[in-house]
Amino acid sequence: MKRLWLLILLCAPLVVFAQQQTISGTVVDDKTGEPLRQVSISAGRVSVVTNEDGDFTLKLDGEAKTVMVSHLGYKTQRLNLKEPVSVIRLKPVAFQLREIIVRNEDPRELVDIAIQKIPENYSRVPELLKAFYRETAMKRKHYIYVAEGVEDMYKTPYNRGTGRDRVAIVKGRRLLSQKRGDTLGIKVQGGPVQAVVMDLVKNRDFLLNKEDLDNYDFRMGAPEYINDRQQYVVLMEPSLVTTYALFHGKLYIDAERLAFTRIELELDMHDKDKATQTMLVKKPFGVRFKPRELSSVVDYRYEDGVTRISYLRNTFRFNCDWKRKLFSTSFTATCEMAVTDSESKDVQPIASRSSFDSHDAYYDKVEYFMDPEYWSNYNIIEPSESLDKAIKRLVSRYRRN
Repeated sequence: MKRLWLLILLCAPLVVFAQQQTISGTVVDDKTGEPLRQVSISAGRVSVVTNEDGDFTLKLDGEAKTVMVSHLGYKTQRLNLKEPVSVIRLKPVAFQLREIIVRNEDPRELVDIAIQKIPENYSRVPELLKAFYRETAMKRKHYIYVAEGVEDMYKTPYNRGTGRDRVAIVKGRRLLSQKRGDTLGIKVQGGPVQAVVMDLVKNRDFLLNKEDLDNYDFRMGAPEYINDRQQYVVLMEPSLVTTYALFHGKLYIDAERLAFTRIELELDMHDKDKATQTMLVKKPFGVRFKPRELSSVVDYRYEDGVTRISYLRNTFRFNCDWKRKLFSTSFTATCEMAVTDSESKDVQPIASRSSFDSHDAYYDKVEYFMDPEYWSNYNIIEPSESLDKAIKRLVSRYRRN
């Protein structure tokens, strides 16, 4: 199994501007009114996801008549853009078990069939994906680092491995706390290349191979809906003791096409030493590292007869203490990527010299930012209210120093 690497540097209404169409709004649960995060907002191949507060902004070059709003466990909405868009209320799916044929086969067999069908369910031609990437780090409850950027991803067909898949930074910026003692020289490598490593359907060396799957027990979970399509849910639990940490997993498989549509993983934390070996690459002398969580979500979206990676998020939590200090300090880091567009015609590979390498630090590849209009026409994951306030505070400290 390849280990999961991340990079931590510690690691509305319709508005038209020129030829660009901008749709903004907030997505909430119809019953509770609570904001929904990671909701997919799409018009054809162009898409974004909502932030922690349920907010989104979708920018389109041409005029779109409808926008699709979909989320796990909710009924998909198709919005007519002739009507104002502000608050979108999604209704939970009233699931009826009799509507779905529960397979009698071993759930492991269901997973194996879905793996065999990868070449026909996913892209058969090279594609160039445009994506927005953000990584953040928090010390306790305060943001101390933010970096984000737009990136290109070249992906070969899904009947091939990831050896020629590349990621290139189109535009990026960073912001680091100027407060003494906020930064911590701990590294768990990776950054934007997670778009290659964490495409688990394509990078089967990570998990979806016989050798690794034989380490798990499988059972059927309660079925779900994604984008109004019924999903089998297969639960994975470690069954053997290995030399490395395993995962607790949940695999969503489209009941009709038998394609993986969502994969959720959480690193097993029973053996702290093994968990540390998986997560930690480097730390300062005298710092004691205590892993708490490493969780991942990978979403795939069906469009134009092809399933493509659409979103991924890694959350990394740990504590650190120093030999001379009585209490430890908690840190949280996230790496989040949303595919915003894709192209399948006349696609050219990204040259190796222009690509982001797994050994590169994202912090070193982008510049410090202060321009509030930095993203202009790009589709991004809107910063949550708390993150937006943190960015303003970090900019203010930078200017004072």
